[in-house]
Amino acid sequence: MEMTTRIIVLAAFLMLQSFVYANDIETFSLTVKVKGLRSSKGMVQFALYNKDGSIPDKQYKKYYKKQIAKIQDTTAYTTFNGLPKGTYAVSVLHDENMNGKIDKGFILPTEGIGFTNYTTISLGNRPNFKKASFSIISDEEKLIKITYF
Repeated sequence: MEMTTRIIVLAAFLMLQSFVYANDIETFSLTVKVKGLRSSKGMVQFALYNKDGSIPDKQYKKYYKKQIAKIQDTTAYTTFNGLPKGTYAVSVLHDENMNGKIDKGFILPTEGIGFTNYTTISLGNRPNFKKASFSIISDEEKLIKITYF
């Protein structure tokens, strides 16, 4: 077999192997919902994290995936698809002025925020990845409470 044919056969074999391997990875979906927003103004930004130390993320630079949802009747939701098994956390921003960032007053946010596993947020209960995280080993649904200061 000449060298060019061998290279083509090898390349085809490697492509087939990577295709088979990629399809063998089991993935899951995560649906995240927020209810009881103080208004239907603006949008809701959902940020998904998968690394320790990624929360807090005030500038939204450390997220794994980010999605934006419209608000209907003070409720919004989104679904993250194709997630491999792992540890994740979600932060949510009710971005009323639609500027993509957490607006603050003197110290505290002026828009609603929320995190998985948090029912309250305060200066003494600041969000972090360890407390907000959960494992995904199957399809999941999470309801996040939004806090307004």
